[in-house]
Amino acid sequence: MMKIKVTKMQGLGNDFVIVDESEYKKTGLSKEEFAIKICDRNFGVGADGLIIPDLENKDGCDIGWYFYNSDGSVAQMCGNGIRCFAKYVFDNGFVKSKKIKVKTLAGIICPEILDDGTVRVDMGLPILECKKIPCDFENNLNQKIKTSDCEFIVNAVSMGNPHCVIFTDKNTLDCAKKYGPELEKNKHFPEKTNVEFVEVLSKNEINMSVYERGCGITLACGTGACASVVASILNNLTDNEVKVNLAKGALYISWSGNNEDSVFMIGPCEYSFFAEYLL
Repeated sequence: MMKIKVTKMQGLGNDFVIVDESEYKKTGLSKEEFAIKICDRNFGVGADGLIIPDLENKDGCDIGWYFYNSDGSVAQMCGNGIRCFAKYVFDNGFVKSKKIKVKTLAGIICPEILDDGTVRVDMGLPILECKKIPCDFENNLNQKIKTSDCEFIVNAVSMGNPHCVIFTDKNTLDCAKKYGPELEKNKHFPEKTNVEFVEVLSKNEINMSVYERGCGITLACGTGACASVVASILNNLTDNEVKVNLAKGALYISWSGNNEDSVFMIGPCEYSFFAEYLL
């Protein structure tokens, strides 16, 4: 029976298995197959996603990564995952600086490990052009989508991956559970979409629940928090610095409102355990 060394980490309950590439290569599986197997919560380690550091294909960055959702699909970016990844690669000596340039499918992302242990991430520019999100609306804000029993006003934003942000005064988690599966696969989003339901509490605070593309309901979504704040600012619902309340804690998101400026995220990340997975 083969033993694979794994590390389990989480950011506000959004959890990930991190496996070094040398360990992954022992499996003989494709990365997609391995992600499905190891992320299974009954027969695997259990996680929302699999992360494998990429030491070779970094294109001028400090390091790259492979990121897979629990269903084996590739994700361009993951905000909670990148914080965990930054701490992991620094603690394990893959990088020497606490400020790191990471090659991702969403471009170069720059996390920085702060003195208090939280991680600040330059998440890059929000993508607001419909073709690049991608979605088939003429405008990315305040568009109508019909589901089987309801109509929503949605806002499309990409943070390297597509998001459908919906403002509501109802329970955000109930909405995400009920409508997330259908909206994820809505025809307006050709590559599917993450779905966020957002309740605005004040100019500096929102509640958010998410149905993640390729994962389902998760406790937190960093790119979703960023997309929700971008949509909130563009709709004049919040100021430029916003506390985003998630199921198990908060992320702090800031954006100037200028399309040429990056979105910044600050949040925690923690180790859960180190283990050997019996493949």
